[in-house]
Order: sequence, then C-alpha cells, then structure tokens
Amino acid sequence: MKKEVCSAAFLKAVFAEFLATLIFVFFGLGSALKWPSALPSVLQISLAFGLAIGTMAQALGPVSGGHMNPAITLALLVGNQISLLRAVFYLVAQLVGAIAGAAILYGLAPSNARGNLAVNALNNNTTAGQAVVAEMILTFQLALCVFSSTDSRRTSPVGSPALSIGLSVTLGHLVGIYFTGCSMNPARSFGPAVIMNRFSSAHWVFWVGPVVGAATAAIIYFYLLFPHSLSLSDRAAILKGTYEPDEDWEESREERKKTMELTAH
Repeated sequence: MKKEVCSAAFLKAVFAEFLATLIFVFFGLGSALKWPSALPSVLQISLAFGLAIGTMAQALGPVSGGHMNPAITLALLVGNQISLLRAVFYLVAQLVGAIAGAAILYGLAPSNARGNLAVNALNNNTTAGQAVVAEMILTFQLALCVFSSTDSRRTSPVGSPALSIGLSVTLGHLVGIYFTGCSMNPARSFGPAVIMNRFSSAHWVFWVGPVVGAATAAIIYFYLLFPHSLSLSDRAAILKGTYEPDEDWEESREERKKTMELTAH
C-alpha cells in the first residue's frame, strides 16, 4: 500500500480526480443558473452535464480512470477493480473537487442568477422512497455503461467510451431532473450543499440511491455477467493495492489510454 501511495502515478491520479470533478461540477451546475434573461431548459442542463463528464473522461480518464463520482469509485471497489486505499483517496479528492467547483461558480455567478446553485431536492411531490429508487435506476444504467464501455476484455467495437458515458449521464438527467434534480453522483450533490449550507432532511437520498445503484451494477457485471477469473489471493492483492507493480502500471499506460479503462489496478 505504501508503494502505491508514494508512486508518482498514484498522486497524479488523485489530483486528476480532484481536477476533473471540479470542472464537471462547475460546468454542470453552471448550466442550471437562473439567468433572468434566459432560464435553463431540462435539455440544456442534461446536455451540459453529459458533455462535461464526457469531456473530462476523454481528457483525464487515462490518468485516473475518470471516475468523478463516489458511487462509481465505490462500485469499482465492490467489483474488486481498485484498491481500498485508492478508493479512499479518490473519494476525498472528488468531494473536495466538487466543493471547489461549486465555490468557484458561487464566486463568479451574480447574486440574481445564482439561485440555490442547483442543490438537489425532491421535486413534484416525489417521496424520499421514490427518489431513492429513481436515483438507483439512474445510476445503475450509468454504472453499467461505464463498466461495459471501458472493459478492456471486450473484443467487439465499443466506439468512444467517453461519448457513451456522456450520453448515459445526459439520459439520466432527461428523466431524473423531474424527480430529484438528478444527482447520480454524491459529489455533485455534496458540493453545492456545502457552499450553500443547504442540507435538507432528504440529502441522504443522493448518497444511498447512487451508491446502491452503482454497487448493484458492479455485482451484476463483475460477478454474474462478466466475472474475472482471479484467485482469492489475486483479489486480495487488488484490494491491498499490491496486485500490479508501479512499473507495470506505467508500461500498460498506453493500452489503458486506448481503452479508456476506468479501473486502475
């Protein structure tokens, strides 16, 4: 574990998660600002979130895997795709990045357009239970798209993983905005809530729903549909971060760029 944390590749990856989440949150929330002259549409917001995640996955995915989402990181941990230590560092980087992105937007946006900075909330008489299920389904499809489009074991053409993931996020927002403002990502919900100091009694929905949805997708994909033929010792080594030496990680970096793999062993 110490070797993994002290490697330059690991530190770059953690920074990339911070930066990617910051930019994603800034542009996503920015699309939902309530400008007096032009209120945003559901399509505009959906496309902005999708384009932001796709752009960052394309730009920084080869460095860190481009998670930008605690639910995806935890799901990859459940799927035995990343180490526990990497997951912890990624989670912290994502949450701090989300806060930073929301803070920058708060400082730049005029007070008459800032609104509540697109803090997630239950909409249209949606109950907490309905919201959790909605977030589970929205994030489930996103996680399946992430796992499938970035799986290096696939031999069939997959197109552009970054584009696929961006469209998956857009799809989720086109439906989810009406229920919860659409989270699909605990960091996206946490950042503006911290800056605006608006933690509602239903804030837990935006953690439980996405995490359970993504974890369920990981169990189905990595253990039922496309299981890895790894021994228990190999799985334990992945969890501890000792499965692949740093030099091997660097040697395989070019291949990872080609596949835009979101897992970092």
